Amino acid sequence: MANNLNSNVTRQLARVFLEKFEASRVLCKAVDTQLLSGKFSPKSGSTVDFKRPHDYNTLRTAGGDISSSTKSDIISGKATGTVQDYFTVATEWGNVEEALELDQLDQILAPMATRMVTALELDLGLFMLKNLGLSYGAPGTAVDAWSDVAGAGSLMEAIGVPSDDLCYVMTPFTEQNLADAQSALASGSNDLVDSAWGRAQIKRNFAGMRVMSSNALKTITTGTTSDRAGAINGTPVATYVAHKDIMIQDIPVDGLTASGTIKAGEIVEITGRFYLSQSTREQFLGADGSQVKFRGVVTEDVTLASGAGTLKVAGPAIFEANGQYNTVSAALADGDVVTLLGAASTVYQPNMFFHKKAVGLGTVKLPKLYATDTVATTEDGFSIRISKYADGDSNQQKVRFDMLPAFACFNPFFGGQGFGVA
Repeated sequence: MANNLNSNVTRQLARVFLEKFEASRVLCKAVDTQLLSGKFSPKSGSTVDFKRPHDYNTLRTAGGDISSSTKSDIISGKATGTVQDYFTVATEWGNVEEALELDQLDQILAPMATRMVTALELDLGLFMLKNLGLSYGAPGTAVDAWSDVAGAGSLMEAIGVPSDDLCYVMTPFTEQNLADAQSALASGSNDLVDSAWGRAQIKRNFAGMRVMSSNALKTITTGTTSDRAGAINGTPVATYVAHKDIMIQDIPVDGLTASGTIKAGEIVEITGRFYLSQSTREQFLGADGSQVKFRGVVTEDVTLASGAGTLKVAGPAIFEANGQYNTVSAALADGDVVTLLGAASTVYQPNMFFHKKAVGLGTVKLPKLYATDTVATTEDGFSIRISKYADGDSNQQKVRFDMLPAFACFNPFFGGQGFGVA
């Protein structure tokens, strides 16, 4: 009787595909993949909300009488996770059936798993680039010294980001720029060398961060606005209540190129407005001894009309009398100078620095198709559906791997873009 291994194939596919998928992850292994797990279902729709943490003021009095003091408000905010498009890799079953049944799966499935991870990390990288509001250095200036990496870590520490689970992910050519100084730094753990995560790690603890390399960091092309400095036209809303659910601020501007464009991912800097530490609510000084200017990242493309438009900026400039959630030293005001950093119509590929809980990544557990299905799940919550099915009309057997991810930005002040300092 002829060999028939068909009943074991789907489970074999799941086992090998999951192994290759795990071995290819870098960026998506560095963000929070637990918080979103199990939150989505077909009934929950395309979004789900997560509560933001509360914050309070400390009252200082001579005798302890707080009867005339302003008490802290209890304000509930939320972060919204949004389901993305399906990620699918598929092939016809017949053209690889013999290799599959003989258990020669690695060379067939590894490229499929790698392609799915690469697509996922490119989309995740773009989401992070558009939604994380911090930045360090100047766009167009290469990171060519370890002090540029340390500077991003110092910014996160000064602004009050928790010191655990900090990451700095750089491009391969940034790694080359730093290669001469690399010999003095310890390598990552040898027990991880067989995975992309292990190979990506350059230093497990530099300036309090895990430093890694990835080729999946996104590039952006800046807009056509050649006049890179304009002004705020109006008074942006500065309250926490107005921004607590999306943490994106509308900033109307004018004085820019008459019919130019501004692209998502571009960095804006406000003259005369400075960051406050999220832990102390105090201003802090940078490496040059001056106050650190407030910056934000444009989250959506803008087409200007007569040099005017409204920027949607991640990381709002909040300033209220009680200071409970303030992020800047003074509210943005009409006439404040707004500068778009970098040059117009230029391609940039920023490095990314962030806390693990800056961004959440989850997957929807997909319902089974009417086929031989297996749902494979990683240790940190990724759900991948494997479907073996047939097209009776064309007399073909097929296999597909599906994943439905969801992204959420929990705190835009927990990460951002990293460049060099001239």
